[in-house]
Amino acid sequence: MSERLRVVVDGLAFPEGPRWHDGWLWFSDMHTGRVMRLDPDTGSVETVVEVPGRPSGLGWDRQGRLLVVSMRDRRLLRRGPGGVDLEEVADLSDLATWYCNDMVVDTSGRAYVWNFGFDIEVPPEEMRPVPALLARVDPDGSVSVAADDLMFPNGTVITPDGRTMIVAESFAGVLTAFDVDPDGSLSGRRVWAPLDGVAPDGICLDAQGAVWVADAFGARVLRVAEGGEILDSVGAAQNTYACMLGGPRGTTLFVCTAPGSDPGECEARMGGRIEAAEVEVPRAGLP
Repeated sequence: MSERLRVVVDGLAFPEGPRWHDGWLWFSDMHTGRVMRLDPDTGSVETVVEVPGRPSGLGWDRQGRLLVVSMRDRRLLRRGPGGVDLEEVADLSDLATWYCNDMVVDTSGRAYVWNFGFDIEVPPEEMRPVPALLARVDPDGSVSVAADDLMFPNGTVITPDGRTMIVAESFAGVLTAFDVDPDGSLSGRRVWAPLDGVAPDGICLDAQGAVWVADAFGARVLRVAEGGEILDSVGAAQNTYACMLGGPRGTTLFVCTAPGSDPGECEARMGGRIEAAEVEVPRAGLP
């Protein structure tokens, strides 16, 4: 790729969970507790709703209502009538062993919500990684375990036919795939792409079946084929934490970047950015 990332928005704390929806780029500025959206035509950014428990994954239900993962209190929230207040869809605290994070919502309105599994906001020498599970929240608010034994599950995509889910396991350095059964259950777990030396974070899917991967520790985004071949790479000036294809043709690669992820440092520095570059293959699938 010849084009480098260009800064679209700066002055953020820690942008995460980017989604292209209704002609806007939506994202969470996690450490300031805001869900925001960017009008790429004008460059204007607005706060959609504030989430005191720290927002992460975003999606929409079948009625078009915004769904938000509230990390610290481990709940799935929905924007209610009037678009200001948030109401609880599901309490995930019985399943999530630490803060919740990313999410993907399928075409039936089922929300698949990940959690860290362990406390990552401690010094590295005190970190004790343990596997985490995936909670599935059905449209009626019922909660079940969809998958388990994943090492820091993170960005997630569903293929256009709705039959495959791909998950980034950040602490395992791998993209993992599942078959999605008609009732929303997951089966057929397998390695979709091994990524040695990569900490895969947020991901998005393109129309050729390749996955763009933000490397949280590598200050780059990678385009990866099934099996692990690196098809393209774009360097960044600071760490990359998530990416999303969007724009009028679906070929604008938006990348969430920040100097680091520590909440206190992020709020003090406000060095987070949305950056972008044009690519050849448009977006596909969910989110």
